[in-house]
Amino acid sequence: MEKKRDRYDISSIEMKEILINSKNIAVVGLSPKLERPSYIVASFLQLKGYRIIPVRPPGPDILGEKAYPNILEVPCDIDIVDIFRKPEAVLGIVYEAIEKKAKVIWMQEGVINEQAAEIAHKEGLKVIMDRCIKKEHQKIFG
Repeated sequence: MEKKRDRYDISSIEMKEILINSKNIAVVGLSPKLERPSYIVASFLQLKGYRIIPVRPPGPDILGEKAYPNILEVPCDIDIVDIFRKPEAVLGIVYEAIEKKAKVIWMQEGVINEQAAEIAHKEGLKVIMDRCIKKEHQKIFG
């Protein structure tokens, strides 16, 4: 029997296309602490030329970018919403991403929310779940 989340697995060709065509990545749950996975991933993506948009409770700028309390307050278009939050927080983030007209929901390793994935998928967003965007970028581009 196929696991539900397999429906959201996309080919490496589709993933490469997403990474090539994306410019703005909202990182939800981005920590200002250098040792945290969210910071490590976001700084890697920034070095690769993506604009990182921190989405977190009010606080300091991160990686030279202003942090926003939620996706809806981000003043520019968002290509990828990269989620570093607990699975139970994902549904609200997905609703904001849909309203903001983001193109991709990317749930990091260990972040699995079938209901949120299903809703995002039905609304036309690409969904990548339980995978690290940094690792996938390295696999595809070296």
